[in-house]
Amino acid sequence: MAVALKLYRQGKKGSPSYRIVAVEKHYKADGKYIEEVGFYDPMANPVVLNIKKDRFDYWSKVGAQISEGLRKLLKNNKLV
Repeated sequence: MAVALKLYRQGKKGSPSYRIVAVEKHYKADGKYIEEVGFYDPMANPVVLNIKKDRFDYWSKVGAQISEGLRKLLKNNKLV
């Protein structure tokens, strides 16, 4: 099973928020996921970014790939 860490969009039109989830790589970004690893709210002031560090590290160690969007988000917030 190939796993990826992706942003799962939720919220209504014009006010998005995202879950950071571990999902099977071939599933859609808004489909069924294995585990929620964090939360990101770009509309809050200041921006909210919560990541369960231990679970994020676990999924990274077992080979989960980080999606491009999540990689950019982590890099911009100096977490990677």
